[in-house]
Amino acid sequence: MIEIGIKTIGFFIAVFSFSMLINSPKKYLIWAGISGAAAGFIYMICMEAGWNAVISSFWSALAAGLISHIFARALKAPVTIFLIGGILPTVPGNGIYQIMNYVLQNDRSMASFYLTQTLEIAGAIALAIFLMDTLFKVVRKGEWKQDSLRYIQKEERKEEEKW
Repeated sequence: MIEIGIKTIGFFIAVFSFSMLINSPKKYLIWAGISGAAAGFIYMICMEAGWNAVISSFWSALAAGLISHIFARALKAPVTIFLIGGILPTVPGNGIYQIMNYVLQNDRSMASFYLTQTLEIAGAIALAIFLMDTLFKVVRKGEWKQDSLRYIQKEERKEEEKW
């Protein structure tokens, strides 16, 4: 458990530093670091539970999306400031390295294995971000319901005008 705590602190420092590197506003650096540390923590817990990297990446990115949206609403900032740092611990950089390593060694079977796994992880991250964004758009103040009802009423009026 101490190892997970140390790695979580490492995730915080890495995301904090990366956020500085991409010129995030200074007042949001700590929050971006917290987002990345939480996502990295979720990823490590899932891996310790015996889940594979794809499922662990999905839950980690889902947590990063949730935390990013909460921070964005609370701090009145764009979601991407926190989301980019949040998914950073989940991005399959090692998989991309392994693909190139095995391609250069001319080991096609291992290269294709890592390519498949890397694409699955990237898809899981994208799906998690999409789900969280959609959830927040649907839930946000009931705006989705109101807009959809207006659309239905507008279509009904068009149908009545045709007759």
